[in-house]
Amino acid sequence: MLAAHPIVHVNAALNTLATVLLVIGYVLIRRRNEVAHRNAMVAALVVSAAFLGCYLYYHFAINLTVKFTHPGPVRYFYYALLASHVLLAMTVPFLALWAAWLGTRALAQPRAAGSVSGEAGAATPSTDFRQRHRRVVRWAFPIWLYVSVTGVLVYFMLYWWFPPT
Repeated sequence: MLAAHPIVHVNAALNTLATVLLVIGYVLIRRRNEVAHRNAMVAALVVSAAFLGCYLYYHFAINLTVKFTHPGPVRYFYYALLASHVLLAMTVPFLALWAAWLGTRALAQPRAAGSVSGEAGAATPSTDFRQRHRRVVRWAFPIWLYVSVTGVLVYFMLYWWFPPT
């Protein structure tokens, strides 16, 4: 078995941490703790940016690639998983940054007195940003979570469960 470059383990740890932060952020917003949610999501963005930097460094500066060599049906599963992971991963920076910008704008502007999130009436700038944030997050969150989880799964499949010989 070939020894894996240490940065692949760092990447897996960063992906795992991003997954945990995303789930924490989700739980916090379900509890309506917007400030803690924002902090968790900013942390997830920072961790994901660190991952992206390490990932790009690994693939372009070190220029290492590891092929999945295990035969059989698991090989097809791996490549299908990897393809969906890579294609969706290309959307995450755009979706996550757009959602973060909208969410930050929504928190930066005070709500109208007595306004409730789903209340009818004139939309304030804050509620407009909130609504736009929610629309983006309906796509961004599951995609980002899927990419984080499948990144860890790809790591385990490639380096632990079915390592190249």
